[in-house]
Parts: sequence; structure tokens; C-alpha cells
Amino acid sequence: QVQLVESGGGLVQAGVSLRLSCAASGRTDSVYAMAWFRQAPGTGRNFVAAISGSGSTTYYADSIKGRFTISRDNAKSTVYLQMNSLKPEDTAIYFCATDQYGGTRNILPQQWKYWGQGTQVTVSS
Repeated sequence: QVQLVESGGGLVQAGVSLRLSCAASGRTDSVYAMAWFRQAPGTGRNFVAAISGSGSTTYYADSIKGRFTISRDNAKSTVYLQMNSLKPEDTAIYFCATDQYGGTRNILPQQWKYWGQGTQVTVSS
């Protein structure tokens, strides 16, 4: 079992930056790939970014490429999502996910087993 806890969300104005964190606990002896998804009101959960267990490989959704950066600190069992130049359309609940068989190209929610509770990001114009 793996537990994930996201933090760092909030209400910000367009154009600013925000960094989300996702702390893993439980079975962290094995290092799994991790991903960020987001869900806006009335929509499904959409892929944002993923990172391999070593951190050497990353993959991004086209909608955020160049503005968001995923990274990880395995010593702290934590994954980060640095979000720059935020836009109102980035408003959503952001979730982190991990899976023993996860891969950076797994862009569907059902491909990830463990999820955090989410953190709300609201960007005002």
C-alpha cells in the first residue's frame, strides 16, 4: 500500500507561479513512476505530467508543456509540480498518482492504482 498526500494548492492570480508537492508514504522501498492529473468542475480527470522512478524521464500534456515542470526527490519520497505563468484554465483539483507498473506515457487515470486526495488550485483573471 502507498499513501499519497498533495499540498501547495491555493487561490492565485493569473501569471504567478505555484509549486505542488506530493508526499508518498507506506511502501516506498520501491521507487515507482508518478504522475499528476487534474480535474476541473464538470470534467474528467486529465493527465498533466509524469516522471519515471529515477527522475530521468518526464512526459507532459501539450496544454501545459513549457509552463509546468515535474520533478522528484526520492530521498524525501516527494514529487513536485512547478507551475509557472498560471492561467484561469489551469483551475482544477490536482491529484498525484503512482503505480508499481506506471510509466511516463500512461496518460489514462485507470492506468494508475494509488491516488492522493487532491489539492485545489484556483487561478483568477
